[in-house]
Amino acid sequence: MAWSIADVARMSGVTSRTLRHYDEIGLLPPAWIGSNGHRNYEEADLLRLQQILLMRELDLGLREIQAVLDSQADQVAVLREHHRRLLREHDRLETLVRTVERTIAELEEGKDSNDMEKINRPENLFEGFEHSPAEAEVRERWPKAWEESRQAIETMTAEDQEQWQREVTAQMIRFAEFMVAGTPVVDPAVQVEVGAHHQGICRFWTPNAVAYKGLGRTYVDDPQIRANYDKIADGLAVYLRDAMVVYADARLS
Repeated sequence: MAWSIADVARMSGVTSRTLRHYDEIGLLPPAWIGSNGHRNYEEADLLRLQQILLMRELDLGLREIQAVLDSQADQVAVLREHHRRLLREHDRLETLVRTVERTIAELEEGKDSNDMEKINRPENLFEGFEHSPAEAEVRERWPKAWEESRQAIETMTAEDQEQWQREVTAQMIRFAEFMVAGTPVVDPAVQVEVGAHHQGICRFWTPNAVAYKGLGRTYVDDPQIRANYDKIADGLAVYLRDAMVVYADARLS
C-alpha cells in the first residue's frame, strides 16, 4: 500500500513542504514518484519518518539523524534506545507536572490562610528542570551566535563531526599537559594553544572578548561540561577558563 504526500502530511502532522525538503536533502525520499510528479510513500518510508520525528523530539540535528539512519543500525535496537530516552524525558516531565501542581497548591493554601510565607521549601520550585548554564547563557545573551553555531553543526557530515571531536579531544589533552607541567596560563605556548581554540570556536560563531570569557565560565559553571574536561585532568576546566580570560583581554578587547 502507498500513501500520497498529502496523506503522509495528514497522518504525521509534518507539512508537505517539510516532506519535500526531506526528499531534497536525501533524508526521506519517497518510494516512487508518479507520472504526475506526485510523491508516494510506502510503509518503510512511514517507519523512517517516525524515526526522524523521534530524533527531532530528542533534539538531534538533521545531519545527525541522516548519519544514524544511514548507519545500517538495527532498526529495533535504535527504536529501543529512542524508547529509553523518551522514558527518561517522560519521567522528567512528570516531575515538572508535580512541581507545578505543588506550587499551585502551596500558593492557594497561602492565599486562603493569608500566610505571607506561601512556599514551604523554595528549592522544590525547581525540581525537574534541566540545567545547562552553557547553553542557556549563549542562547539568551547571544541568540544570533547560538543560531549560527547550530546551523553550522547541522551542515557537518558524520565524518566531519567525528574529525572535529578528535581535534577537540587532542587539544584538551595538550592543555592538560601544560597544566600538569605547571605551565602558567599566561605562558606564550599556552596562549598560542588558546588562539587555536578560539579559531576553532570561530568555525561556528565569532565571540568577542566578553562572549569568549563567558564561554570559558560555562566550562566551569556547567557541571556536565566541567566533568567532561576534568575527566581528562582534574582542574582542566578552571585552567582553560583562566587561559581564555588572558587571551580575551590581550587579543579580543
